Amino acid sequence: MKVAVRSLCEFAARTGSLEYRYTPSPSAEEGIAGHQWAQSQRPAGYQAEYLLEGACLGVQLRGRADGYHAEAMPVYLEEIKTHRGDLSRIGAGQHRLHWAQLKVYGALLCQRDGLEEVKLRLVYVDISSHQETVEQACMTRAELMAELEALCRRFKAWHRQEQQHRGERDQALQQLRFPFAGFRPHQRSLSETVYKAASTRRTLLLEAPTGLGKTLGVLFPALMAMPAQQLDRLFVLTARTTGREPVLASLQQLVDSSSSASPLPLRIVELTAKEKACEYPDRACHGDSCPLASGFFDRLPAAREAAAQARWLTRQRLQQLAAEHAICPYYLGQEMARWSDVVVGDVNHYFDRQALLYGLTRQNRWRVMPLVDEAHNLVDRARGMYSARLRQADVSIAKRAAPKSLAPTFEALQRTWRRLIKTYDSEQANGEPLTRYLEEVPGELNRALQRLVNDLTAYMTEHAVVPELQTLLFDALGFMRLADDFGEHSLCSVTLVSRQSRQGGRARRGRLATLAIDNVVPGDLIAERFKAAHACVLFSATLTPTRFYRDLLSLPPRTVAQTIASPFRAAQVEVRYPRISTRYRDRDRSLAPIAQRVSRQYAAQPGNYLIYLSSFAYLQRLQHHLAAVAPSLPLHAQQAGMREAEREAFIEVFRRQRGVVGLAMLGGVFAEGIDLPGDALVGVYIATLGLPPFGHFKQAQAARLQARFGQGDDDTYLYPGLQKVVQAAGRVIRSPDDNGLIELLDDRFTAPKLQALLPGWWKA
Repeated sequence: MKVAVRSLCEFAARTGSLEYRYTPSPSAEEGIAGHQWAQSQRPAGYQAEYLLEGACLGVQLRGRADGYHAEAMPVYLEEIKTHRGDLSRIGAGQHRLHWAQLKVYGALLCQRDGLEEVKLRLVYVDISSHQETVEQACMTRAELMAELEALCRRFKAWHRQEQQHRGERDQALQQLRFPFAGFRPHQRSLSETVYKAASTRRTLLLEAPTGLGKTLGVLFPALMAMPAQQLDRLFVLTARTTGREPVLASLQQLVDSSSSASPLPLRIVELTAKEKACEYPDRACHGDSCPLASGFFDRLPAAREAAAQARWLTRQRLQQLAAEHAICPYYLGQEMARWSDVVVGDVNHYFDRQALLYGLTRQNRWRVMPLVDEAHNLVDRARGMYSARLRQADVSIAKRAAPKSLAPTFEALQRTWRRLIKTYDSEQANGEPLTRYLEEVPGELNRALQRLVNDLTAYMTEHAVVPELQTLLFDALGFMRLADDFGEHSLCSVTLVSRQSRQGGRARRGRLATLAIDNVVPGDLIAERFKAAHACVLFSATLTPTRFYRDLLSLPPRTVAQTIASPFRAAQVEVRYPRISTRYRDRDRSLAPIAQRVSRQYAAQPGNYLIYLSSFAYLQRLQHHLAAVAPSLPLHAQQAGMREAEREAFIEVFRRQRGVVGLAMLGGVFAEGIDLPGDALVGVYIATLGLPPFGHFKQAQAARLQARFGQGDDDTYLYPGLQKVVQAAGRVIRSPDDNGLIELLDDRFTAPKLQALLPGWWKA
């Protein structure tokens, strides 16, 4: 029965309310830096990150105290906690948790060395000012052991239950059966490849065609591998919310197919974004503000027990359980991620800077296997996680909403902006936006931002939240954290745009600046996530060329790339190449021939079709042209900024009706991750190559990738564009019984280099 000291305390010592306010806590990186600074101030003989192990009531404990000084009189242990701003932001419950952790270390030290008393020091370090606040107490071995035994008693009952669940889970998984009479063609090969990756502890880059049954084919062997590989958790990660549906459906099939009389004893939790789960979005996650935060930890044990018994914890089920126990559904889901066998969530839950699942993996030393669905999206998603923008215009908006007491802080920041503009402005810009790429992040602005963060944090601790100030605070913090890690994996740029204002009745011209850090090679920042996993599977229909993903994601050296043969035949799909130029300069001339082809095909074979275009402007022009020349066509067009319910309604039209011609964005939400089998979709038209727009940023990105990997243009334009094309085309053939049409309209699709990147079975 093993547990980390921190995990023991988080389980057994937390009481009271949630205590997350609107102001931000230090990041993991800032916390580490704060610890290291404090430890560097200690005298000779002081030992940092001091390992302590021991046992109590049959529970094996292990953890690292932040500091130990054996030569002091009396000897002392330290626990260091970082904070930002007013120390009163640390609530009573959090304070008790900090002391509980320190007391456990004290008990382990007394037990190991036979000490009758030890001095304990709880040190709070302000990461902005490096000011230390120290609380200390001398406690006897008897006092410390009594408190440790109380924690272990609470934990033991739960742990026995967890051990029983783990045993039942592993026994059932050893008997797991595939939910159908047989595999689809090549699906068995896919499953065997996944099982081998788990068994050999490798990262697997798995390309398998759409319609093969990838999701079920990956989940089944991963679950079977859990007992043999002693895996603690599977993380099933998707890049889009729409990807959750097939994952949960496949898991339900596996649970229901259990060979035993009862369903498979598998705990499955779906993690949801906070904004979707929150019942009171206008309130802070604090007992003084939100009724579902008040007394959260007092009611959590009963809710946790009910959730553990329920096992199947979708977003809806978590909301129901949370309502029954009057606690927050979002944080109930976060808690159950600690106690579930399979966690279904977004890729950011493992790969983001402060990712919950990665943090729990490291803290608890779990053996985990992330399964990343539609993994071709991971490059762009990870880039977004490690990019930030700071806009001078947002500073001006916040300044107008700020109290007078913060005026000097904003003035100092604005002066820095003006100096930045003066440094990089150019008379030759002629009023046009001007972007310059910098070798490093401007240090002077970072110092002004640090002052802003300190002052905004102090103000918002004492006063009501001002939304404009809160937004600026989080933007500034995000930018500063990335600035600390800036390197060749990212680009820093300043963009200046003209503005016109009136002062004293006279028009004045000036510039507004935006400072950006854009990640280009996310692998430099997420490589540790792959190393921390026992094994990892990245699977998608479009993972060609593998070199692109190996380089951009910094995959481990032992990564295996595998392509699974298609179960489909060339006879199932008719691929046409009309050779129409859809280059930007030819867009208007392309409308008539595209409209003619669509209307003729529809007249010959009525059915559901989708036309994919590269921009909303192009989409709207074609929509208007089709309506004019073929008014009888039932058009159904994607709109910009559609909400989740509107997106679902768009897809339902194709599922319920026949004879619909849709227009959608290439690379958008309707170009991948949707299932329209049979006659729900009989053909697609893909207008362009999907190449990203040519511009200053893409040029700089291509140059950086050329310097790193030697294929800058292909990595920036060609491969991301062709991904979108193959994904969109994959909407047509979804099963061995489907037949359909694919028209690749642009004349460039016939080039040999592009033909080599298209699925081979189309022409086999």
